[in-house]
Amino acid sequence: MREDRQQSLSRMSGSDYSAIMSQIIYKIAPEALWREAEKQGRFKGAPVDIADGFIHFSTAAQVRETAAKHFAGQSDLLLIAIDGEKLGPALKYEVSRGGALFPHLYAPLAVDAAIWVRPLALGADGSHQFPKLEDE
Repeated sequence: MREDRQQSLSRMSGSDYSAIMSQIIYKIAPEALWREAEKQGRFKGAPVDIADGFIHFSTAAQVRETAAKHFAGQSDLLLIAIDGEKLGPALKYEVSRGGALFPHLYAPLAVDAAIWVRPLALGADGSHQFPKLEDE
């Protein structure tokens, strides 16, 4: 499986790879975990991240589906915009849901890589209400 992921990236042109690595990525996290990370200066990940060995992120095009699939009905969440360029080589784009490339960080996340942090409130219909995202 890891070879398939790496082959996906190796088939990308240099300009495609540069574009993907320079974009803003998003993390949905429980507020309590993020606030603790702010005190420590780094985010080690939510339990699912720790279990998988990397911190899960989404692109602007992926984050709404991520919220619906993995965080449905959950309140007290934050949406964190991250500057992907600040993460260096520990950030890998790997094949995941539906064959799409998702950003995964194989290191703790320095909280100073956050561009902004906003509440991810639930609307009356129970779905998360997203602010305008940087890459939209």
